[in-house]
Amino acid sequence: MKHNPLIDRNGTARMASELDDILNHAQDWLNAGHGVALATVVRTWGSSPCPVGNHLAVNAAGDFAGSVSGGCIEGAVIQEAQAVIASGQPRLLEFGVSDDRAWEVGLACGGRVQVFVERLGASFAALMAARAAKRPVATVTRLADGAQARIEENAIAGKLDVGADLAAQVRQGIARGTSGMLGEAGTLFVRVYAPPPRVLIVGAVHITQTLAPMAVMAGYGVVVIDPRRAFASAERFPGVELSDEWPDEAMQRLMPDNQTAVVTLTHDPKLDDPALSIALRSPAFYIGSLGSSRTHAKRIERLTELGLADQIKRIHAPVGLDLGGRYPSEIAVSILAQIIRVRYKGAAQ
Repeated sequence: MKHNPLIDRNGTARMASELDDILNHAQDWLNAGHGVALATVVRTWGSSPCPVGNHLAVNAAGDFAGSVSGGCIEGAVIQEAQAVIASGQPRLLEFGVSDDRAWEVGLACGGRVQVFVERLGASFAALMAARAAKRPVATVTRLADGAQARIEENAIAGKLDVGADLAAQVRQGIARGTSGMLGEAGTLFVRVYAPPPRVLIVGAVHITQTLAPMAVMAGYGVVVIDPRRAFASAERFPGVELSDEWPDEAMQRLMPDNQTAVVTLTHDPKLDDPALSIALRSPAFYIGSLGSSRTHAKRIERLTELGLADQIKRIHAPVGLDLGGRYPSEIAVSILAQIIRVRYKGAAQ
């Protein structure tokens, strides 16, 4: 069963990441005929509550979504954004955050931040289309005048002339998912919009009811897979993308890549094993499965019979870091912690 990327099979809007929320607000305002500006953190020095690439969307009425400082400079940026909407001319702003003000937003010391503010136009729709299609894309902006190019895997568009060498550097950034200044002169800023890493969870069980929303809040795209419709219901998983396909069918459709974590939680070999069989043959960066050591020993026997003896060591079982918790919510925390650790530090850490 196919699913709209923003709507689950029951018609319920799926949880959006913070970035999606900001960009969707901007698109809604544009669709309603409002002028909209997008402010982006392009450089930071010292402490900064928001990383490079963070956005703040502002409309002509002063409504806003997102953050570029955690609250320190939002008021000033909103005023500047309204001026940019009125004039159409982009601005590069720089702010210093005092030590006293830094403490108010949770920093140990102050710093400086540069924010680029631009009025959104027709090209924004192309960016949103790429994101809706889950295609990695980057915008390259010349900070002096706001000229831009949009770069995808096999396409370059926009008013900024981008040569082959520069495009190759940008595509390397897309592969790493990193935004930042390009070149020593620091005249170009690259904002990468890569699809979020995913967590595919097999089993709409009690643990999943905590794990799924936590993973969304941590920036992961989440799909909960369970053919048992009484389990995989919108009432039990409000706002979470659901699939009522059999796990092997869902996994074949979703195709785990090197930005995907797979977690099986049903305790039922008829559901877990087909998903694990596909996951183990994929480049998924994390594979975890619920069950005791005794349960996992039986799982190893079954998967070995399927010719997966060499891949079985990739499975984290019992799943999750050993935090000592026993409640479903505590187990969910341990699973997400392990996924994050493996993503950034590797399985052997």
